[in-house]
Amino acid sequence: MLELGSLQTTLALGLTIVLFVVKAFALGDCFARNGRDFDGAGTLSKNAWLLILGIAIAAHLVWWYPLSLLNLAGTVAALVYLAQVRGSSSSSW
Repeated sequence: MLELGSLQTTLALGLTIVLFVVKAFALGDCFARNGRDFDGAGTLSKNAWLLILGIAIAAHLVWWYPLSLLNLAGTVAALVYLAQVRGSSSSSW
């Protein structure tokens, strides 16, 4: 029989891993993009996004709990990056 604490721990771990992968994907995508993609999207510069996403990854590694304030802010930043830069890019991979 599953215990409620065990289920919550498993769900929290799964959520943590998924959110980390989203942030890592956003950071990797940011590294791979050309600086002109950021100008075309009308958003922050590539260096600014690299800094924001790098801090988000570092905060996630330090505070592993997925619902901490810094992890939530980093997740929002990664999702905003993916929507603004990756979503508006017309170049295909």
